[in-house]
Amino acid sequence: MWVREFILLGLSSDWDTQVSLSVLFSLAYMLTVLGNFLIVLLVRLDSRLHTPMYFFLTNLSVVDVSYVTSIVPQMLAHLLAEHKAIPFVSCAAQLFFSLGLGGIEFVLLAVMAYDRYVAVCEPLRYSVIMNGGLCTMLSITSWVSGSINSLMQTAITFQLPMCTNKFIDHISCELLAVVRLVCVDTSSNEIAIMVSSIVLLMAPFCLVLLSYIQIISTVLKIQSTEGGTKGFQTCASHLTVVVLCYGMAIFTYIQPLFGPSALQEKLISVFYAILIPMLNLIIYSLRNKEVKGAWQ
Repeated sequence: MWVREFILLGLSSDWDTQVSLSVLFSLAYMLTVLGNFLIVLLVRLDSRLHTPMYFFLTNLSVVDVSYVTSIVPQMLAHLLAEHKAIPFVSCAAQLFFSLGLGGIEFVLLAVMAYDRYVAVCEPLRYSVIMNGGLCTMLSITSWVSGSINSLMQTAITFQLPMCTNKFIDHISCELLAVVRLVCVDTSSNEIAIMVSSIVLLMAPFCLVLLSYIQIISTVLKIQSTEGGTKGFQTCASHLTVVVLCYGMAIFTYIQPLFGPSALQEKLISVFYAILIPMLNLIIYSLRNKEVKGAWQ
């Protein structure tokens, strides 16, 4: 039996809280979109930023803007709406885009870690290794892998019978929240979620760890204090974002049966939709000396 629409329960049923959240989230959304748009424009206009690092940063900005746009506008509309319904097709589309863009970002962060590894550990061969062809291939791999995983997960989830249960205890059509509506055994779906999480989370995360182990090992061998400090500064901000992104996602998806509560899932989703894109903007761009120099 098909459900024509779902009801998103959201973060709170208190009107004052919803109004406050709508104002806060609206400001965060506008800042994220405007900031990332300016970064993309700056990278394209300033020839000094035409490097692999900023090519991947542009990809990350596009992913972040697309991700927040797939979730936040609908969430803002529901915060101020009495009837918080979302059509079946819109719910499926939201799940596809949000899940796909999230997967793309996880792979892209691993690619950026590899880029930093080459920059620190193989500085003399950096331009040879990170050539245009390889950068393009790594970028395409990120987008294709995330999209394929999302397409499979969305197709599998929405072909299952939802019966008459249409209340999603979440801020958006999130994978685990939708799977809970299914009125048949979902153990195979949970296994599929775990497998895809291992592929798109643990594999890139292990690559990130290997990259940073090599980076730290190389930096410790640098005799110059200034050189060692510069090497750590090059990657410290990236590592901060990586730990936050991968850590919460692994906590949520690797063990869906024993994962976070519904409230924790909502807060984690808000973290990914609102805070992570802003952190990416601040850490990768606003604190970056080359970007600051390009503004001047």
